Amino acid sequence: MSDTHQHHELQRTMKSRHLFMISLGGVIGTGFFLGSGYTIGQAGPFGAILSYLVGGLIMYLTMLCLGELSVAMPVSGSFQTYTTKFIGPGTGFAVGWLYWLGWAVTVALELLSAAQLMQRWFAGVPSWVWCLVFGVLLFLLNALSARSFAETEFWFASIKVAVILLFIVLGAAAMFGLIGFRNGQAAPMLHHYTSIGLMPYGIKGLILTMITVNFSFQGTELIGIAAGESQDPERTIPQSIRTTVWRTLVFFVLAIFVLAGLIPYQQAGVVESPFVAVFDAIGIPYAAGIMNFVILTALLSVANSGLYAATRMMFALSSEGMAPKSLGAVNRRAVPLNALVLTMVIAFLSLLSSVYAEETVYLWLISLAGLGAQVGWISITWSQLAFRRKYVRDGGRVEDLKFRTPGYPLLPLIATVLNVAVLVSLAFDPDQRIALYCGVPFVAGCYGYYYAVVRKQLNR
Repeated sequence: MSDTHQHHELQRTMKSRHLFMISLGGVIGTGFFLGSGYTIGQAGPFGAILSYLVGGLIMYLTMLCLGELSVAMPVSGSFQTYTTKFIGPGTGFAVGWLYWLGWAVTVALELLSAAQLMQRWFAGVPSWVWCLVFGVLLFLLNALSARSFAETEFWFASIKVAVILLFIVLGAAAMFGLIGFRNGQAAPMLHHYTSIGLMPYGIKGLILTMITVNFSFQGTELIGIAAGESQDPERTIPQSIRTTVWRTLVFFVLAIFVLAGLIPYQQAGVVESPFVAVFDAIGIPYAAGIMNFVILTALLSVANSGLYAATRMMFALSSEGMAPKSLGAVNRRAVPLNALVLTMVIAFLSLLSSVYAEETVYLWLISLAGLGAQVGWISITWSQLAFRRKYVRDGGRVEDLKFRTPGYPLLPLIATVLNVAVLVSLAFDPDQRIALYCGVPFVAGCYGYYYAVVRKQLNR
């Protein structure tokens, strides 16, 4: 193997279980553990379940499109590479940089939230100390090898999944009277579902929660990012996609069903963590402490996945000539270390903005973070439509594709329309609108820079 080849290629070291847990780890974050009560409070019990089902449908259709693309071309850049190849290099440039920045800022957000959680146990230690400790820890895990990152993420995600399963079993048992409550109250059975209408706040409450819920499913696209480092991608990627989609949907919907069955929707929207409230009511000792640990794990898991995703996206941009060549170099452990260092630096700079420019720069960055994954999903479904069209036009046989998105072109078209609808719906939510105010100029700036500078450099 030549030295050049050795220093510009990743290694396929991840197994199917790693891919599954990486994508699950990116999805099950604090938004689920802390934000699920908001969803129930805004949409009511039935509305909350419907929101998660619709969000799950969009996720499923998007992942089917990603499956076809990532099996046909298992590269680390995933949808950025597909967008560049099948939609246009200017769009690929904008999508890649938006997605990279989004995850880099998310790492900062998760580190800050983790540091604030540690204040409950170590009130005298400043938050910046924990940000530094956790940041260095995640950096080292990612710098060791892709396998060490994947193994860590596997155990992070396993803790979250175990707690959700425990919650579903114990919560359902309390809901239907199989175990008692600490205060002796009667089992609610299905009372909280039958005592009110389907949607107490109407269709508007449902739509607003659907925006939040759809964003909570983002992270499943990490399967595509990790495709370039997975063993036997033709087998592991379809298997991971199917497993992730169905298990995520089952975990989320069952957990929401139990939560809404145990906590009246009026209370669900105001308790800090509905999971803590339920565990406490059942009589689980140290419920708040246990959930504090689980939420800390969730935060570090998302930060870990985010650092990996941003680094691999930077590697892909460099490989396409859309970022400095040095960012595409990998070390002896097949880790793009320069890209990892740059991503970590941006994450720490974002942390500084949370102190010195919280109302402006930090708010803009956080808004872009939420937008990056949604734009990524749109590019996945759009790229699949363009890929299949080009594949057939170039004489390829659909039967030869190892994984095929069913219902082409209708299902990918529906997925594209639904993803665009979620993006547009941000304009109708005052709390989310800033994402468009920040995102549209950023994307326009990326297009302008690509055509003014990057394209000329590529054509030399």
